[in-house]
Amino acid sequence: MQLSERVELVKDDVRYWWAGGLTWRILSSALAIYLLVVLILMVYWSFEPEEFDVVEATLAQTEQELVAGATVTTALLRVADTLLHKPGGFLSNDIMPPGLLLDNIPNWEFGALVQVRDLASSMRESFSRSQTQSTEDEDLAVAEPRFNFDTESWIFPRSEDEYREGIKHAQRYLDRLGDTGQPNAQFYTRADNLADWLATVESRLGSLSQRLSASVGQRRLNTDLAGDAEATQATSNADEMLVKTPWFEIDDVFYEARGSCWALIHFLRAIEVDFKDVLEKKNATVSLRQIIRELEATQAWVASPVILNGRGFGFFANHSLVMASYISRANAGIIDLRELLTKG
Repeated sequence: MQLSERVELVKDDVRYWWAGGLTWRILSSALAIYLLVVLILMVYWSFEPEEFDVVEATLAQTEQELVAGATVTTALLRVADTLLHKPGGFLSNDIMPPGLLLDNIPNWEFGALVQVRDLASSMRESFSRSQTQSTEDEDLAVAEPRFNFDTESWIFPRSEDEYREGIKHAQRYLDRLGDTGQPNAQFYTRADNLADWLATVESRLGSLSQRLSASVGQRRLNTDLAGDAEATQATSNADEMLVKTPWFEIDDVFYEARGSCWALIHFLRAIEVDFKDVLEKKNATVSLRQIIRELEATQAWVASPVILNGRGFGFFANHSLVMASYISRANAGIIDLRELLTKG
């Protein structure tokens, strides 16, 4: 083989190596950029939404004179809308990164959504009806089941589409609520209606408080049938049980509670506006404000990058127990408030 042929072969090898190396560098750079973008989006999408003023939101939502129920309905609409339009949108049904890699915000979404579902149910069954035999509102009858749609459905139909449909019908109810020409849309601010919804809130907060407290594990006595000697249950339980939240679910429960409290803060602020006369008559306004203040404490900035699970009196903090403390105090306030509404 002549020298010139050998030189050409070496040149061909160099060109082949360079082309292959260039392709690898391009692919590596593209992958690095993609991972960087995913990481940035994960951080940005993990920020929780800011609180909003329910009165300002109501004034911006309707051009008509404010009527009973307008503030509560607007709070429901804004909370539901925030779930869909916060940074990253609704993440619970994402099947691709970065949404797929996040779990704190999806749990936050679920906590807020549960409160939306409970309020929508109470509006359909109680707030919008004068008595048990009255006809339910046509728009709320459509909106309430839409909000109860599966959170993880990503296609045919998507969760977001169902929730948007619920928002649309709740908005139609709000529009009819302020229209004097449509008296069939009503919102009754009665003490018994409010007490019924607060009973649901009490149950939700009680469950969250127990799940948060179980982060460290606790042996609990079985009190399922306490207070009724003739009560029975489907299957028997042990007299003493160990209740402990699995370590990989501790942050999930924490953020679910945080989202639930975020939504509840706005709903209770709206209740203070729409049920102003009822609360003043029962001398219960200050009790409601104290409940809101306890819930506001649950929204404090978490300084740690992870949810710590130290023992109650251990060296490290236990964020779940701190959250449970605020929620328990709020729940105790709700119990007292219900007492005032029913017997005050």
